[in-house]
Amino acid sequence: MSDANGRCGNPADLFDRRHGVSGSAGVLLPDGPQIDPLKITLDQPDDFDGWREAARELVMAGVPPMGVVWQVAGEDGELFGSEGAAPPSSGQPMFSVPKPFIDMAKAAICHSEPQRFALLYTLLWKLKANRRALEDRADPLVDRLEKLAKEVRRDAHKMHAFVRFREVAEDGTTRFVAFFEPDHHIVRREAGFFVRRFATMRWSILTPELSIHWDPASEILSEGPGANRSQAPDGDPLEDMWRTYYSSIFNPARLKVKAMLKEMPKKYWKNMPETALVAPLIAGARARELEMIERAQAAPRPGGNLEAAWAALREEAMHCTRCDLFRCGTQTVFGEGPLDPRIFFVGEQPGDQEDLAGRPFVGPAGQLFDAALEKAGIDRSTTYVTNAVKHFKFVLRGKKRIHARPDTAEIDACKWWQEQERALIRPPLTVALGATAARSLTGKTVTISKVRDAPLLLADGSECWVTVHPSFLLRIPEEDRRQEERARFVEDLQRIRARSEELAG
Repeated sequence: MSDANGRCGNPADLFDRRHGVSGSAGVLLPDGPQIDPLKITLDQPDDFDGWREAARELVMAGVPPMGVVWQVAGEDGELFGSEGAAPPSSGQPMFSVPKPFIDMAKAAICHSEPQRFALLYTLLWKLKANRRALEDRADPLVDRLEKLAKEVRRDAHKMHAFVRFREVAEDGTTRFVAFFEPDHHIVRREAGFFVRRFATMRWSILTPELSIHWDPASEILSEGPGANRSQAPDGDPLEDMWRTYYSSIFNPARLKVKAMLKEMPKKYWKNMPETALVAPLIAGARARELEMIERAQAAPRPGGNLEAAWAALREEAMHCTRCDLFRCGTQTVFGEGPLDPRIFFVGEQPGDQEDLAGRPFVGPAGQLFDAALEKAGIDRSTTYVTNAVKHFKFVLRGKKRIHARPDTAEIDACKWWQEQERALIRPPLTVALGATAARSLTGKTVTISKVRDAPLLLADGSECWVTVHPSFLLRIPEEDRRQEERARFVEDLQRIRARSEELAG
């Protein structure tokens, strides 16, 4: 606890010094007369508006920090103090506080630290006398409150990352339910994030303190009582997708068990389907790392300048805002592969799993692509694979993010990155997988059936072959036609492999 001057000490220090407080409020001396401090009761443990209103009245009435005690309705109350209104205002005009104080207070007030209200009021009292008090980084009070705010923000980050919805049938409709155990009072504070992220879903997040429920039909966010883990469902069919995603992004060369446990504490594991894979992935990490090293050593390496230029280009693309799609996807999904490939593949855009993994062609279409390459005798590790559009465009349908085709403006906006990749790598043969890639490479709309069997000449004089996108093969409903089209796709790749060998001499 800090006193009015910001000195920290025992919470009882609030009552251990004599201090006149506008008549009625005061302090308690251990061996002297008892003076009753003013008791303020807030409605909720995260009641920032209630605290701000009360603090504003108190500070303008001249009530110092030791003249007020704070409590939350329904929690164990303070032993000292009397309920009542703040003394009349001093009549002085209200003073303003720096915006960083408001931001810090909104976060710190959600902390589970019982003295957070008193600490914030003490700092507010100091700001009245010195508006620059918040800039004193050596002040233990400022340091303590910043740490509280930081811990709340970290807890919010974990809630964003570790909430896992399970699909349940309810009254003929679907509801998505998740259970989460935050360390602090952050559920109301973070509800807006989940409303924006899952606006079309009917969902509930259950926590021991309270539950929140979102109904997209009425656009009403409501609260309910707290719940325990047994009241949430255990799993649903979509959890296989999470396991596939987690195993696809697992990089054994970057495994740091202590760091992983720090960022993903075990207390959250029981709510996360992918954590069942952690133990076997760690156990096999060394073998996978050796395999990666062996492949890297076997692959020919281009010059260091090219690698540096490509790395700089990729880093720049990570912050791309050339079109509004950067607001849609999780991250930029840049190309990958050796920088001296014989074949340079261009797809349409990353899908759901590619968006999460940050790598091209790792989802169902990527698995079909890999299988077709193998049948055609092409080693993917010798090719460069990228997309015409680097961000995932989708529409929400319940819990699922459904692919939406990029429009011409988005293709043209992202064309700059594909051209920069090709300008650095200078591939002798480029393959457009689908119409979007073909438009990005040629600058015009092409009909795949008309250009599929012969190369096009690109502006730099290299060859471009056009074939279908693997996702097209996944969407064919008729079994016979699906097998026929997959066989033709493999034939295209075999023809492309033969041509690449001819170009290589």
